[in-house]
Amino acid sequence: MIKAVIFDMFETLVTLFEGRTYFGEDIAADTGVDPAAFRKEWHAIENDRSIGKYTIKEGLELTFKRLGVYSEDKVKLAASKRWEALGDTFNAIPERSIELLKKLKENGLKVGLITNTFSDEREFIRNCSLFPYFDVALISFEQGICKPDRELFRRMKEQLGVKPEECLYVGDGGSKELYAAREAGMHPVQCTWFHERAFEPHIPCAILDEFDHADRQEDILRYAGILS
Repeated sequence: MIKAVIFDMFETLVTLFEGRTYFGEDIAADTGVDPAAFRKEWHAIENDRSIGKYTIKEGLELTFKRLGVYSEDKVKLAASKRWEALGDTFNAIPERSIELLKKLKENGLKVGLITNTFSDEREFIRNCSLFPYFDVALISFEQGICKPDRELFRRMKEQLGVKPEECLYVGDGGSKELYAAREAGMHPVQCTWFHERAFEPHIPCAILDEFDHADRQEDILRYAGILS
């Protein structure tokens, strides 16, 4: 019997491909940096940015310095444009996401969040309309580890007070999260409702045939045993 549903955030409850997008190639173009060189250095510290070692501004500063092109203006420009793009994402939270969380809570299920998140994303998540529905929110920037580390799933299970087999894990599949959830003993479901919005090279995860799928948010209610 499912007693808890645990969600990923990006490309699961919200999508970064809503309104303005601002990825590595956009930062490079705006700041006059070679895209390939920027991508290499930016991705080299992605894990450190995810686990709280660097804020977005600190990460940008370090990357520009490694490339020999640092200026305070470049950091401010890139950080502000990321903030604006995230604003588009969180100002357009799908009503279906809110209704899904609300329905789960109304039916007595616990709701969790496990997300790999940078410092600016963390601020938006904690202040968004979805956040009050989470019984437990494990944000990598705060936890010091990120998916697919099994420790996040262990912490979630313990803090929710449920057994792993009583947990449904819902995510788009990025960061090998579905494999980690399965290894932790949970029932993983790959959500695909945002999949067609993504574009190369930013598609988080391909469709994985070995997992159950949810094409609509309402499908999660069936996996949770609320709808037949």
